[in-house]
Amino acid sequence: MTVAAPAAPVRPQRVLRLRDVVLFNVVAVLGLRWLSTAARAGPGTLALWLLAAALFFVPQGLAVLALSARFPTEGGIYTWARETLGDAHGFFCGWCYWINNVLYYPNLLISTAVIATWVVGKGDTGLADNRLYVLTATLVALWGAVAVNVAGAGRGKWLQNVGALGTYIPATLLVVVGVFAAVTGPPANAFTRSSLTPHLSNLAALNLWASIAFAFSGMELSAAMGDEVVDAARTMPRAVLIAAPLIAAAYILGSASMLWLVPSAQVNITSGFIQGIAIGAARIGPHVAWIGAAAAALYTIGNIGGVGAWLVGPARVAFVIGLDRYFPPAFGKLHPKYGTPYVAIMVPAVLATILLGVALLGKGTTVERAYLILLDTQILLYFIPYLYLFVTFLLQFGVGARARAATRAPLGEATRVGARVPGGRPAAVVFGTSGLLMTAFAMILACIPPEGGEQAVLFLVKVLGGAGAFLVIGAVIYRNGGSAR
Repeated sequence: MTVAAPAAPVRPQRVLRLRDVVLFNVVAVLGLRWLSTAARAGPGTLALWLLAAALFFVPQGLAVLALSARFPTEGGIYTWARETLGDAHGFFCGWCYWINNVLYYPNLLISTAVIATWVVGKGDTGLADNRLYVLTATLVALWGAVAVNVAGAGRGKWLQNVGALGTYIPATLLVVVGVFAAVTGPPANAFTRSSLTPHLSNLAALNLWASIAFAFSGMELSAAMGDEVVDAARTMPRAVLIAAPLIAAAYILGSASMLWLVPSAQVNITSGFIQGIAIGAARIGPHVAWIGAAAAALYTIGNIGGVGAWLVGPARVAFVIGLDRYFPPAFGKLHPKYGTPYVAIMVPAVLATILLGVALLGKGTTVERAYLILLDTQILLYFIPYLYLFVTFLLQFGVGARARAATRAPLGEATRVGARVPGGRPAAVVFGTSGLLMTAFAMILACIPPEGGEQAVLFLVKVLGGAGAFLVIGAVIYRNGGSAR
């Protein structure tokens, strides 16, 4: 009698190469909606982009570059915090990162549905306010991204790759028509020393600075898929070095183009970049009038790719938490055919579907108010993993690096991989501290509504209470998971 050999365990496949990780970073970070926000505030935002790049984006990039080389494994920011600070801190970092993104999908999907109306020339017809259309469009986009990414990282990467191109090509078109306008005509806004100077003496300006800084967030997302990257220890840092300048250029040059083309007071917050492309194309001539609709189509594809990226990246965090038994063990299962963490991908999609229904069908009710509280809470939850990112970076490469080298405390197999920060320990201390302070500053601003007044106390209670509630839920999950180990 012949005994069949046991089947080999299903493992993630290393199918993501340098090109894929670069494009994943682009689609995860670059959001053209921020160009409208910046242009609406006037030319002074160009200086804010530069400040945010120097004080937050560069520190973030260095932290991800170094930590992804030292820990080139699945789980990304969760693994970094767990290996440096212990299981409890790792869990709370991963929990906040995962649950925050569950709250984020509905906003991104609704924005996608609104932009899509411009593709068919219905941007000004009120179609974007039709709840049946928006719900249908968002669910098709969400579950289409789920299906592609459950079918394997080798297939799913193409959605993210195409999505990155769908985001970057409209940004490039905006810069091209902006350069043409700059060469051939005067600006729509005055570019003077006074207008280019950011005024940070009021709360609205400070809130805008924090928003612009965090438009740069997301570079850490691809590192969550370390076990699916070919030669991850080399590929992920190189991808950061390539993607970061592309992203910064798109934001800064795209904002400058918007400001040259569209008067700040007339910028459409929802679809301003399409507005800018359309105005720029009109200056070139009627033969290129079609590029506005083309840009809207590309951006719709880009947003769907963004949904895919923010679906599968946090799913890998949940997958590793499931392997560690703090989430239900089903989260740590791989699809028997495709080798993807299908439960960890599908659970947030189900939750996002529920939230979409709440957001779109509950308008004008207490259900809608509850959803808005969740959005306020998301702001604060979003920043907690970044505190962990920079603290971990400082401990690994900055203030804690000397003590760690002296004790040679083992932190797992992954830490044996060589990793360094350009500029060494002094650079790690400077940039890590800058990123940490910017994150803490943004958290303070997230608790203060721009309008102030009597609503400020209520807003603060909602944000702190909502975030506190999610942390309590996380504590219960962690305790139950720990007792079951």
